[in-house]
Amino acid sequence: MIHMSKYKVYISDYDYADNEIEKSILEPIGAEVVGLHCKTGAGLAEQAADADGIIQQYAKIPRATIEKLTRCKIIARYGIGVDIVDVAAAYEHGMVVTNVPDYCLDEVADHASANMFMLMRNLPFYNMSVHGGSYRWQDWRAPLQRFNGAKLGLLGFGRIAQNMAHKMKAFKFDIMAYDPYVSEGFMRSFDVRKAELDEVFSQCVAVIVLTPYTPDTHHIVNTRRLRLMRSDAYLVAVSRGKCVDNQALYQALKERWIVAASLDDPEEEPMKMEQWTPQANPLFTLDNCFFTPHTAYVTQQSLDECRRIASENVKAVLLGRQPPDIVRPR
Repeated sequence: MIHMSKYKVYISDYDYADNEIEKSILEPIGAEVVGLHCKTGAGLAEQAADADGIIQQYAKIPRATIEKLTRCKIIARYGIGVDIVDVAAAYEHGMVVTNVPDYCLDEVADHASANMFMLMRNLPFYNMSVHGGSYRWQDWRAPLQRFNGAKLGLLGFGRIAQNMAHKMKAFKFDIMAYDPYVSEGFMRSFDVRKAELDEVFSQCVAVIVLTPYTPDTHHIVNTRRLRLMRSDAYLVAVSRGKCVDNQALYQALKERWIVAASLDDPEEEPMKMEQWTPQANPLFTLDNCFFTPHTAYVTQQSLDECRRIASENVKAVLLGRQPPDIVRPR
């Protein structure tokens, strides 16, 4: 006997080993789960034309795609940011959009902190010097700064920044943050001073980019603001790559306006491209710019949690319930 599925759920693209977590949650309600490898989003509407739900990783889902998904009830992001889906268009066409808002707060905060510590303690430069045959404390790129009392600047004060601020207080950093949507009183409850954007760039020895990617945060790190930074300062970015103007940062690092930077993603965001080589971005030629391959959010626990929550959001919508992690149009 052939059993017909009640629902069809497509995973637009994935870099996990399998889809077993998703299937374990969705197959019991009669959903067939189909994993695609459409990481750019091109052709997704044709491949998933009969979708009742889509779980989205890197694929862009613009209005033109949404208009063709006539059966789809939900687009569920495998993550926090929803900048790669046209949320307004989805709701106009009767779809719900969800994300996974709280699954990697520790991971991203810890990743940003680890990179900041690495740079402020001169670890990669000392390592290069030692491997080059020099064994001298004087081989720093800039005089090392004591953490106790050092000015730390956070761009954005959402849940990840709050997590980081809480942890960094143990090291006695003097923390300030820029976020036009968070009150001075709320920041003060974390012993964090609310500051203007230029103030963060001009005063802090370490500036951490933790903002979501929006039109307002596109190139929030740019030539003018990099010029404001101290010559002994460091930049760490764990947000979307386009929050940082990579050409401006290349000039700042090449000409040593600042000491070094560490990014979790370059502006071109290789994980969303079919083909990529480091030659595409001159930042990869510098010895004072460090990268991780979009891994700030990654632990085994966070990956499993993200997949489970995204699938539970799809399950709720297919069963006619309101999902817990709904995203509304701005």
